[in-house]
Amino acid sequence: MAKIKSAIKNIRKSEKKHLQNQIKKSQFKTAVKKALVSAQKGEDASKLLSEAFSKLDKAAKTGAIHKNQAARRKSRLVKKIKALEKVSQPTQSK
Repeated sequence: MAKIKSAIKNIRKSEKKHLQNQIKKSQFKTAVKKALVSAQKGEDASKLLSEAFSKLDKAAKTGAIHKNQAARRKSRLVKKIKALEKVSQPTQSK
């Protein structure tokens, strides 16, 4: 355990920041999962997708995740949802 006051304070600050980051990560992971489940059921996932994007952007803005990671996750999410929509919609052939 640290003995210096500033070190003790830094530990306290980092623990608090760690908890906030965990909360933000949990929120965007839940939002992403909801969007995927909605798309798997064949429902319109656009509203949930925008909510997931918002949560990812907020997490990147506050530093919980890197901005490139947020962009990568958004890209992969859209790719998965489009693939699910393609599978759920029957192809029309003549």
